[in-house]
Amino acid sequence: MDKTKIKVQTFLSRVPLFNSMRQEELDRIALGTTEVRAERGEIIFQRGDPCVGFHVVLYGQIKLSFTSAQGAEKVIELVGPGHSFGEALMFMGSPYIVSSQAMADSLLLHVSKQAIFREIENDPAFACKMLAGLSQRMHSLMCDMESYSLRSGTQRVVSYLLKDRSADTGAELTLPVAKAVLASRLNLTPEHFSRIMADLSSQQLIAFKGRKVTILDEEKLRACAG
Repeated sequence: MDKTKIKVQTFLSRVPLFNSMRQEELDRIALGTTEVRAERGEIIFQRGDPCVGFHVVLYGQIKLSFTSAQGAEKVIELVGPGHSFGEALMFMGSPYIVSSQAMADSLLLHVSKQAIFREIENDPAFACKMLAGLSQRMHSLMCDMESYSLRSGTQRVVSYLLKDRSADTGAELTLPVAKAVLASRLNLTPEHFSRIMADLSSQQLIAFKGRKVTILDEEKLRACAG
């Protein structure tokens, strides 16, 4: 059996969308799946390119963004391991409305539209799982809109810091991307983001150096989140 195919199937089985599939189902999906390796800074697709499937991130960090005619960038989403992007446009048959760039050396799987449509025809439960994933993404975007509209910059930064840290690292976390990129994701200017971080540091709620952040007083920090 082809070694690349086995590798792809192994990766697919670790993705939430596919982890309950039987081996024969993974075999079918794998036939329409290709590996995409992207070095840091590499463009994966541009706005306007045709969308003929969706991507799943295995490792690395992917930035989805708009760029204005004047060159200003708005980061829409940062996609990390285990997460996917492009499903909605795949179903709509529309070209990409954002650009995608690797923020770190990344490995992705590209699953073709044909493979997904074929599996939906074979398994209605799989269709429901995809619909649930799209609904979760829509809910997340609505939460972002609420945050941008109703929460202060400080509340947005604090909520991100508390959400981004993992149970494994405890009070310490590493920002996954440059501060300017993260600021855009939180709908802040880089200068505003830096002022908020400095203010939290002066209150001895956090300490930071470069991308390394240590939460010093979680209780008071949570109070700032509102």
